[in-house]
Amino acid sequence: MPNYIRASIPGGSYFFTVALLERRRRLLTDNIDALREAFRTVRTQRPFRIDAIVILPDHLHCLWTLPPNDADFSTRWRLIKSAFARAIAPGERQSTRREMKRERGIWQRRFWEHAIRDQNDFDAHLDYIHYNPVKHGWVRRAADWPHSSFHRFVQLGQYSWEWAAPIDIRA
Repeated sequence: MPNYIRASIPGGSYFFTVALLERRRRLLTDNIDALREAFRTVRTQRPFRIDAIVILPDHLHCLWTLPPNDADFSTRWRLIKSAFARAIAPGERQSTRREMKRERGIWQRRFWEHAIRDQNDFDAHLDYIHYNPVKHGWVRRAADWPHSSFHRFVQLGQYSWEWAAPIDIRA
């Protein structure tokens, strides 16, 4: 079996899924301002472009493009997660192991990342991000979810307001 080495690509674009440890909590949307501030703070320290994003109550998906000669998305995620955790009141369940490491029990330790290969791959992940609130039953059409870059893409003419809407609710 081949030994594949996962390598980060400087200046590359990536799709991420980042989730709460307790998936039934609504911390991300209930504390959306704290999450936005965490992103803003980290982006000033370690720049990156958010190409697309959707924030759901218990997880988020996004597409980032890193600066040339920079492939360190892991540090950025660590800083975002830490800033968010510091900004919200404690109250989550703590495992003994997390207590010993003095970690909050908010985020799953890991995240899913995928290096974008080409424009078709980018477009497929863009659609996945923007359809996610519909997929999870939070809204009937992508345009109704407030915590999404979908609205920016509509303004840019890349989506219509009716994209991913059932026929019975299209304008």
